[in-house]
Amino acid sequence: MNSKDVLDTIKELSVTAGKEILKLYRKDIPIEYKEDKSPVTKADKIANDIIISGLNRAFPDIGILAEESSDDLSRLERRYCFLVDPLDGTKEFIKGNDEFTVNIALTEWGKPIGGVIYVPVYKELYYGWAGEGAFSLINGVKKRLHVSKRIGDIRLAKSRSHHSNLLDKLIAENHISHIIVAGSSYKGCLLARGDVEAYYRFGRTMEWDTAAMEIIVTEAGGIFSGMDGNPLLYNKKNPENPQGFYLLNSEENKLTVPTE
Repeated sequence: MNSKDVLDTIKELSVTAGKEILKLYRKDIPIEYKEDKSPVTKADKIANDIIISGLNRAFPDIGILAEESSDDLSRLERRYCFLVDPLDGTKEFIKGNDEFTVNIALTEWGKPIGGVIYVPVYKELYYGWAGEGAFSLINGVKKRLHVSKRIGDIRLAKSRSHHSNLLDKLIAENHISHIIVAGSSYKGCLLARGDVEAYYRFGRTMEWDTAAMEIIVTEAGGIFSGMDGNPLLYNKKNPENPQGFYLLNSEENKLTVPTE
């Protein structure tokens, strides 16, 4: 698998999709709700169509699992599979708070090997590839990403839209005083570039929520783990990851996780 070909394609597709999303941002567009009660908009669907058609043209033999597409289970037989969240943070998009992203990752035998996260409002692009590092491209400047070296007195990223009583307990029991609130996978980008040291997410997520973030964070030198201490698996028949996950800059900053 040629990393340059894949990264060039998914970077271009993420930016193109992001531009189309911005055309509908803060506009009066209808909001639909899926079976799990999560919102979806015309922006999600347009971005998804751009990405899926582009991936199929460039890599017709690679499977695809995308949030806004029907699931073709032939992907389970493929060595490689793309995971696509065309608009991560639809709630942030609807609220107009800027922190939503376009996420595309490539997995090999269930493990992320490459990924991009594009932040349309900020025009920030983050990407990584296994063994090649993680980078940002902001205002035309490419920069190698490295997690923070800070140990103790950590800064913790917290979701804008996903409240959790367990997270409140985690913050209280570990005496965390520095909280950075952000939306979508942008929290992973903040950790990869050294702006926070930890991000804990309790509860159910989907594969497309985390795959790109995982490869970018780990290639920046960080830790990404399921809440139970095991790696998350990708390209499964059921794309849910029910146990939650955490990101750290260093094992030394691992927090005590409260019980229910």
